[in-house]
Amino acid sequence: MPFADIAACGPASELLVHEEGWQSWSPAGTYPATSTSPRPPDAGRRVLGWRPDREQPVRGFQGEGLLAVGPRAEGGAVRIWYAPDPAREVPAIRARVIGGRLMVSADGPVAETVIEAGSMDAALARWADGVAGSWGARPVVPIPAVWCSWYQYFGSVTLQDVVENLERAAALRLAIGVVQIDDGYAAEVGDWTSASPRFGGSLAELAARVRSSGRRAGIWVAPFLASERSRVAGAHPEWMVAGADPGRNWDRRLHVLDVTRAEAAEWISGCFRQLADWGFDYFKLDFLYAGALPGGRHQDASPLDAYRAGLRLIRAAVGAEATLLGCGAPLLPSVGLVDALRVGPDIALRREPERGDLSSPSQRGAELATRARAFLHGRFWANDPDCLVLRPEMEGRAEWARTVERWGGLRSCGDRLAALDGWGLGAARRLLRPSASHPLVEV
Repeated sequence: MPFADIAACGPASELLVHEEGWQSWSPAGTYPATSTSPRPPDAGRRVLGWRPDREQPVRGFQGEGLLAVGPRAEGGAVRIWYAPDPAREVPAIRARVIGGRLMVSADGPVAETVIEAGSMDAALARWADGVAGSWGARPVVPIPAVWCSWYQYFGSVTLQDVVENLERAAALRLAIGVVQIDDGYAAEVGDWTSASPRFGGSLAELAARVRSSGRRAGIWVAPFLASERSRVAGAHPEWMVAGADPGRNWDRRLHVLDVTRAEAAEWISGCFRQLADWGFDYFKLDFLYAGALPGGRHQDASPLDAYRAGLRLIRAAVGAEATLLGCGAPLLPSVGLVDALRVGPDIALRREPERGDLSSPSQRGAELATRARAFLHGRFWANDPDCLVLRPEMEGRAEWARTVERWGGLRSCGDRLAALDGWGLGAARRLLRPSASHPLVEV
């Protein structure tokens, strides 16, 4: 749809704009209205970090379902435009300067509210309080602290790596309640119940070892992706969304699973039922943006309908008490379907992002997005800022730890625990605790 002007907001030099991105890894922030928000450096990063089916303006701002304008000075009214029903449609909302004044436009229906709250953060928090119930947000409950394999072992994780850290967590008496294996265990992207021979053991064995320690077993799955080398894509190419391009990763061409096809829906449900039967009850669901990509599906369903249907299939398969953490997930369309949601890009050992791309892994990108989206925690879900990385190799470990302590929700650790020095171990003992269920930004 073309953009239509919906509001004029006064002199741009006196205003701030809060822009919400499309998904977990998309930049978000509050900026002077005379500036321009970040843009993707190339087409590949646009798929992975922005909304690939929406063009972005060269200048100004584009919020995906949420954009707010308020005064630079403290106090005054904040005007907020948002998607009335993000389960069905998420309009793009633009703000641009014309003749020194800020003009807002949208390419679909929006609702507007005006909130007097003293600051942009407080206004957004009050807005979130107002829509959480009607959007079906799940009750926000504490989630135990997590140990995650990714930031130490990446794709080379083995069963023994996990067991070593499980035993070390007990020996150090760290308050880790969930041990989660990340990417690297599966035989192939898409073949989620088959462990790679390199992994060195069965997934059922892993879950049993974790549970026998009194902790919960967690696992990483990218449920809407299947690589060109996977058994499922090879055996059932008709189960893939025609023309959907989720980008290239793992040095492989990737496909998107069509959950509107009954056989594909039963297959992915069966994968999660099997994982739950083995004892996993914490699921990090990654690259979820893929499920909302446009393309040819078996049924006449919108991309958002298909995305939400896929998450409902997973919930039905694992049960209401399991924890679903969304990552790389369309933000507003995920309300009511997940218990926790990543609110920034991946953390990294380096401070600055490559090529200045704030959607790619870096400490700066993670810090900015975590702070900008703090108002969502305790209202829509538990915010996941991403893992603490506390070992000495982390360039800005103290700064990142302070961000997680103040503005994070879910607490997780991504280190080999044996590699922690005195500072890192002390920080782990202080910070690894269950997530708060109350909001981080008060109204």
